Amino acid sequence: MFTRSFSFRRKLALTSLLVGLSAALLAGGCQLWFEQQRQQDKYDTLLASMHSWLTGYLSDIRATSESLQPLTINDCHQVASELTSRAAFSMNVRAFLLVKDSYAFCSSATGEMRMAMKDLVPDIDLQKNSDMVLLPGTPMLPDKPAIGFWFRSPLLDHRGVFATLNINLTPYSLYTSQQPEMTGIALGIGDRAVSTFSGGLITLSQIPQPPILTTHIEDSPITLYLFAQKWRTQDIQFAALLGATFGMLVGLLTAFVLYNHVRPGREILTGIKRDQFYVVYQPVICAKDLHITGVEVLLRWRHPTAGEIAPDTFIPFAEAQQLIVPLTLHLFDLIARDAPLLQKLLPPGAKLGVNIAPGHLHADHFLDDIRAFDRSLPPRHFKLVLEITERDMLRYTEVAQRFQALRSEGYHVAIDDFGTGHSALIYLEKFTLDYLKIDRGFVNAIGTETVTSPVLDAVLALANRLDMLTIAEGVETPEQARWLREHGIHYMQGFLFSHPLTLEQFAAWQPPNFNLML
Repeated sequence: MFTRSFSFRRKLALTSLLVGLSAALLAGGCQLWFEQQRQQDKYDTLLASMHSWLTGYLSDIRATSESLQPLTINDCHQVASELTSRAAFSMNVRAFLLVKDSYAFCSSATGEMRMAMKDLVPDIDLQKNSDMVLLPGTPMLPDKPAIGFWFRSPLLDHRGVFATLNINLTPYSLYTSQQPEMTGIALGIGDRAVSTFSGGLITLSQIPQPPILTTHIEDSPITLYLFAQKWRTQDIQFAALLGATFGMLVGLLTAFVLYNHVRPGREILTGIKRDQFYVVYQPVICAKDLHITGVEVLLRWRHPTAGEIAPDTFIPFAEAQQLIVPLTLHLFDLIARDAPLLQKLLPPGAKLGVNIAPGHLHADHFLDDIRAFDRSLPPRHFKLVLEITERDMLRYTEVAQRFQALRSEGYHVAIDDFGTGHSALIYLEKFTLDYLKIDRGFVNAIGTETVTSPVLDAVLALANRLDMLTIAEGVETPEQARWLREHGIHYMQGFLFSHPLTLEQFAAWQPPNFNLML
């Protein structure tokens, strides 16, 4: 569980980056989508407006042409004035032509005439009830495209009305010029079109881009085409800026949330909250009379998924994550919870050894924490022994003052795991201490052909000269216990006497006769 902590920052950065990038893409994509929808609504509105206007206009022209059908039975001089009047009062009509037997015989613009429709408008189909073509121009306006609209008489054979209509895209051209994303509009019949791209008649294939939207005019061959940029540069830039800003904020927020809720060490806080930690007690034996004089309190962690986690794993981890203080305070609470029963199992004055990390020792509130812990225990029953590990360098002046204050209030101070750190002799020189706990590495060497035993002998002699009591840890064999007793050790603890016990196990524990063992 803890091996992944070294890569937490890398995982945090990678996760935040991926979440931020996803958020940036989502925000930018949504912005582009909303802008596209806005543009699409604008295009729909414009094309719907053109469609509505053109549909209504063609309907009016159709109605006017139907009203002109009876004029086809008369001579041109009889109806010319009325035909001219109708053309003048019809919007965008260039001319009405009366047709009989495939010949135009009367024009609202020029009066009497006779011209074959196949010569005048080759593409028009006079056999249809109505037909429509685009014309490149008319005799009066040869360079201005127009719509030719044929209406066959429903009652009179071979007769009808032909209308030429102006195509006025100027208003829409002005409108599209004010909309940078719109590039043009076209009105097409068949493969021909009139557009804002050219002043004359062109084919649809000549338009340089495909239409973005089209609509067909009902009951006519006319199709309206709208041309526009699908992706505007400014829209992409704004979406990119919005996405980058939003992604950055989401990435930072993700990092903040992960750091506070998923960071290494939070599992320790969760373990404290959910009461996953518990304490065990290892008896400490007086070397002289082999009686129990106290216990060392050890913290254990039973993780719901990882199982039992060794103290050598979670203690350094808690120190690295700046969580050793809350973990130690939780240890104090667990001991205080057990204290009423523990009081019945240990005699008055029994030593209660509690491990203190250097990180806690240096805290400003350390002395207050110790006093509060002492007050939580049965009054004047236990003697607190604060075991300070010497694997980390201590700030000597500050710690010396703390030790002096502790000893003046009746607490004892022990150096734990003596000999495993880099400053053992310096500690003995700088501090006035009560106990020296000898590391199990020295004890295990007893009886082997190493230089450790002479060193251990020298350590015991030095502790005696400094008037310090000694405690041997990790005593596992009778030979080790006999050697230690012969060389003046004061206290012993280890598996030879007892494994660490839970409070329930300690209450049921019956100490063996250690005199028979040794």
